[in-house]
Amino acid sequence: MTDKPPEPTLSPPSKPVTLQDWESVIDDFQHGGARRHRWTSAHPILIDQAISCLNKREFPLKLQLIVFLEEFSDPLFTSDPDSLPKNLHRLIETLRALIQTPADGVHVTLALKEQTMLSVTAIVIAADYMLDGLVELLLTVVNRPNHGVDRQARALACECLRELEKSYPCLLSDIGGHLWSLCQSERTHAAQSYILLFTTVVHNIVAKRLGVSILNTTVPLVPFSAPQVLVNGSGKEGSGGLNYKELRRAMSFLLEWPQVLTPCGMVEFLDLIMPVAMALELQASMLKVQFFGMIYSSDPLLCHVVLTMYRPFLDAFDGQEGQIASRLMLLSRETQQHLVFRLLGLHWLLGFGELVLRREVRKVKGIVDMGLRFYPSVFDPLALKALKLDLLAFCSVCVDMLKLEGVSGEGKGNDKLVVKVFKDGLVSVSAFKWLPPHSTETAVAFRTLHRFLIGASSHLDNDPSTTRSLMDSTTFTSIQGMLVDLMLEYRRLVPVIVALTDRLFGCQKHRWLGERLLQSFDQHLLPKVKLDYTLVSCFPVFDKIAESDTIPPRGLLELLTKFMAFLVVKHGPYTGLRSWSQGSRVLGICRTFLMHHHTSRLFLRLSRLFAFTCLYFPDLEVRDNARIYLRLLICVPGKKLRDMLNLGEELGISPSALPSFNIQSPLSADNLKKSKGISSYIHLERVIPLLVQQSWSLSLSSFGFGNHETGYPEGIRDSEPMIEESELDSSSNIQVTPQTERIDRPHEPLRVMDAKISEILVTLRRHFSCIPDYRHMPGFKVRISCSLRFESETLSRIWGLDSPTDVLDELDALPALYATVLNFSSSAPYGSIASIHIPFLLGEPTRKIDISYQAAALAIVPVEDGSREDEGFRAPVMIELEPREPTPGLIDVSIETNAESGHIIRGQLHSITIGIEDMFLRAVIPPDIPEVASPGYYLDLFNALWEACGNSNTGRETFPLKGGKGVTAIAGTRSVKLLEVPASSVIQATECQLAPFVVSVTGEPLVNAVKDGGIIRDIIWRDDTSDSSLDIAGSGTAFDRGPLHLTYTDDIDERDSTVNIRKKNMGCFHILIFLPPRFHLLFEMEVCDDSTLVRIRTDHWPCLAYTDDYLEALFLA
Repeated sequence: MTDKPPEPTLSPPSKPVTLQDWESVIDDFQHGGARRHRWTSAHPILIDQAISCLNKREFPLKLQLIVFLEEFSDPLFTSDPDSLPKNLHRLIETLRALIQTPADGVHVTLALKEQTMLSVTAIVIAADYMLDGLVELLLTVVNRPNHGVDRQARALACECLRELEKSYPCLLSDIGGHLWSLCQSERTHAAQSYILLFTTVVHNIVAKRLGVSILNTTVPLVPFSAPQVLVNGSGKEGSGGLNYKELRRAMSFLLEWPQVLTPCGMVEFLDLIMPVAMALELQASMLKVQFFGMIYSSDPLLCHVVLTMYRPFLDAFDGQEGQIASRLMLLSRETQQHLVFRLLGLHWLLGFGELVLRREVRKVKGIVDMGLRFYPSVFDPLALKALKLDLLAFCSVCVDMLKLEGVSGEGKGNDKLVVKVFKDGLVSVSAFKWLPPHSTETAVAFRTLHRFLIGASSHLDNDPSTTRSLMDSTTFTSIQGMLVDLMLEYRRLVPVIVALTDRLFGCQKHRWLGERLLQSFDQHLLPKVKLDYTLVSCFPVFDKIAESDTIPPRGLLELLTKFMAFLVVKHGPYTGLRSWSQGSRVLGICRTFLMHHHTSRLFLRLSRLFAFTCLYFPDLEVRDNARIYLRLLICVPGKKLRDMLNLGEELGISPSALPSFNIQSPLSADNLKKSKGISSYIHLERVIPLLVQQSWSLSLSSFGFGNHETGYPEGIRDSEPMIEESELDSSSNIQVTPQTERIDRPHEPLRVMDAKISEILVTLRRHFSCIPDYRHMPGFKVRISCSLRFESETLSRIWGLDSPTDVLDELDALPALYATVLNFSSSAPYGSIASIHIPFLLGEPTRKIDISYQAAALAIVPVEDGSREDEGFRAPVMIELEPREPTPGLIDVSIETNAESGHIIRGQLHSITIGIEDMFLRAVIPPDIPEVASPGYYLDLFNALWEACGNSNTGRETFPLKGGKGVTAIAGTRSVKLLEVPASSVIQATECQLAPFVVSVTGEPLVNAVKDGGIIRDIIWRDDTSDSSLDIAGSGTAFDRGPLHLTYTDDIDERDSTVNIRKKNMGCFHILIFLPPRFHLLFEMEVCDDSTLVRIRTDHWPCLAYTDDYLEALFLA
């Protein structure tokens, strides 16, 4: 507040503004932007020119100019704070001059005066610079009660004073008595403005708790000066207390004047009166008697006045809830009312019912009795139908509440009543069943369905018991069945029902209702759907079922499998893209399963579905995608799998958290440096360690015997087509030698063979005919079982992989390698080695157990204990070799893989050692030999090979190989090895390492010991030690069956040895080992108590260089 400033010296502008200039200025300001900005520096001039033009009597644009000043008062007046008091004072003086000028109807009109009062008041309030002169001027206008000519101006002046009082509370508190007198004197329609002005002053006095007197006013009305409470900012506020006696008299006066107020005035009047009545502790019955009758008025605003009084004065309206509800319901039924008022009546009825329900449940029974009979009519507007359905839903909630309160008349038939109300109410919008899903009727129907579905479980109520009780109610069960029937009969409503479940899932409190709905769909919808092409319309709800981890996936996966089979059967030339489209959508649902379920719940049925799709689905793209999903399901664990299948922001993962493959080049210097030492943390290891870590191998150059790839004289040769070789039978006694044999070997006289030799040759030919010629067809494979693992901590440190911190399971925080390729090469004669592809490998946290190679090799591990703790961190790798020679060697391993960060890791791993024991295979059995006769065949083959490798009688024979193009010969070699090992150790080692190759056990003590072990089975057992020779040792072997004496000099024969190697002969093991591609290694182990004599024969003499170390490692380690 400020005093009046001194009169300014007015200097006329150098150049007056014309009408066209003002029109241009007003247009530029209203346009804004650059056009307004160019007048920024001219604001003081514009204000000065505008006030000068307003003072001109004959200026025609006064009304437009004053509105212009009000509209743009902020930039015009506040841009120069120093000149603000001067400009406001000039403006008020202009208003004073205009008010004092008589209206002539041409240049000075009442409308101009009224607009100027409003605009000047608005400018002063917006500038927040109050001047006493404006209040005094308005009070001068107001202080002429009952003056009929300017009654409109006086009413407008009262409204201006009200706005000033609202902006500056208690501005007129000192002159309240004068305003009271003016209210008593005014008899024109302006009395409403006087009453509201006085009521506003009283309201502010009570709100600020000022102890002023409104009856005994000593301050004159004019001249006006602001009260001290505004000037000082504190004054008597809240210090002296209220003058209750005078304020009650003022309230009594005000309550006598409602009849002069319009409905809008009544709303403002009651909004000011109720706080005053509560502060003065007046009886609510005074307001009720005065205003309750307005509920029966035809004006909706007067009904709103009564509802406004109801909430703060509930006790005063006790027992009249039914009357209010009945009147509001009648208001909504009055067809002569505007639709907006009918809708407003229903809104009020719903809000009123909630107020009554929160206060006392029993009192809502009257509203329920009326509401249950308040169904939408056929010709009601759709908006009115929606609100009436909301009212029915509210009544159903009230029925449940009344049932809990035990109100009489609400018995066990309540649930059926609510279901009937729901179904009868939906009849009015039943067109949603055949209208498009996006129709308004459909939206209204499902909005109502949602209201009935959540029932009394309000969003504002945090009690979860209401939701649990709702899931067991008859209403919820009925709605579940209705939704299932709708999806079966009207497939186009499936997306709308899915949107309903999404709405339930969007609320933390009602998500359990959505879960229960999906469980109901899984139980009742899936068994009823028809298996045809229209099933695809149900895929949106299937996808929601797949997202729920509380629903077992069995039912839906079985249905999808049947549907894929249906697509396979129905596919034809006229199917078009239908198979591809629907098959792809089925795989999309399967992907949803993988994203939201543990793979252990899905593995069996989902793998069957993928496998069936891979094998039989007609579309190639769908088959390939199913194959990819199947590989991921088998190889990748759940958390990593979900990260791989994630489509970006679907799981709320930020883009920075997803693997990014747009990184530095894999061939960058940094990556090459990191890849040099990958063998220190990425390991490819043998599953079964070698007994002998062979560090050398024997390699011989070719001797020049024909075309020998192996470099040995007994290599495979091509048979001569011009030489016709006849088959020898058991009665033959002459051997026909091919021409190549006669050329390559010295000429020897023909040998005469007996029947035994002929039988041996037949057995050998039969055996070699099953051995493939690796030059023309695939040979025998040797498989080396290995495992690939890597150390997580080291890999993460070197390659800068950050472990996620928001995971609950430690396994999910481990890094992983993707799309790993292992390439193999070797200088040994192993042929071409295929590469190995590993789609996924999880990092190993730590190494806990380190078992030594030999101990692990000799340990007998039960099958049940085959799963190790770290099996999940190792990828099985099976290296397949096709040896050209049975020789040890090294396999070089290189790796190329991808880290989660997108880095490509490539480098060299440690080599894999191949030992002689890796070449041990069982001899192949001819296809015409039955399984029960295989032990006898193996024994006959052992005898034949023992004889062939021990004597030279068959050394010049050639045996055709499988394929008919190659032949081979046998050049045998023999050796002997003495092992000072107890018999129990020999038996244990044989059972552990050589059990598959044992063909016969002789000697009663040894047979009994081996049989008791139960490991060696399906062989020939001979208890009679006299038969242990098997005609082997006595057929020119040069080994005596008596006590064996050995000397280590070359000039003394073996049979003259004087060393006794045994105390008691327990028996013999006969072992037959096949060495690919076509060689053999034979052991006859004569077992005694404290030592064992091993007689060795082979048709590949270089293997003897490794056999000695092998036997020592096997029996002496």
